[in-house]
Amino acid sequence: MDKHALGEFLRNKRERVGPADVGLPQGRRRRTPGLRREEVAQLAYISVDHYTRLEQARGRHPSRRVLDGISRALRLSAQERARLFQLAGEREEREAADPVREVQPSIRTLIDRLTDSPAIVVDPTCRVLAWNPLAAAVFEDFSELEGEERNVIRRYFLNPDRDRPRYGVTDPERFVVTAVSYLRMAVTRYPDNAELLSLVEELLAGSEDFAARWNSHEFRIDRHLRQTVRHPEIGPIELEFDILTVPEQEQQVIIFTADPGSPAHRALQLLKVIGVQRTNPLAPVSNPS
Repeated sequence: MDKHALGEFLRNKRERVGPADVGLPQGRRRRTPGLRREEVAQLAYISVDHYTRLEQARGRHPSRRVLDGISRALRLSAQERARLFQLAGEREEREAADPVREVQPSIRTLIDRLTDSPAIVVDPTCRVLAWNPLAAAVFEDFSELEGEERNVIRRYFLNPDRDRPRYGVTDPERFVVTAVSYLRMAVTRYPDNAELLSLVEELLAGSEDFAARWNSHEFRIDRHLRQTVRHPEIGPIELEFDILTVPEQEQQVIIFTADPGSPAHRALQLLKVIGVQRTNPLAPVSNPS
């Protein structure tokens, strides 16, 4: 590993990629040419400290996953990507062209054990890959939907569920900005994925709201939010949710919680009973597709 040459290479490539190249807003106070270090780190799914150390020739040996993420974030050509791996002293492997949709067994076990908390797993395009019974009770029975219909961005903006629009979320602004930002990152990571490009085209054509957000290049990811979900049988349920990343799969685990003893917690306890009656008891807890 040539630390100094690697750091110089990264700095040079970062300064040559503009925010608009990766779907980020220009901003008024941008003093650095190209992307900021924190923007590269966010797009590459690594810590800012890790990336900064690599640029400053102080970093430890980066893994292939880290190098893959940096390569996508900096929009490197095939030759530049090969050079990146060479400087890092790592053997290059073929980059995945499509999002991973198989959920690790340990993650399935985790959400299955969260009996008091709705939990779902989504891929970089925001398609729901796995869920526990309480998530199905709070939102919808995902097992009854085809794969592409389980995409929460598609469901939100194109809204095929007219009886309960937008999952009953009463103040969705921050959630929507986060979801669209994840989709923007997915387009950067998988620029040749036909399904992903088709999804964006469908959303642009079918939703003026999505088109305005997409064209604004707004980018913000909140990993902790509080939302009120209006359930058709229980009424409003105030939930907090946290987004946890599974780096190897580039998937997100979203866990919804309520304070013990609160009205929302009691509502979830009730849904543990009546919610199962509304969902398909024979459907698997997680259903990758």
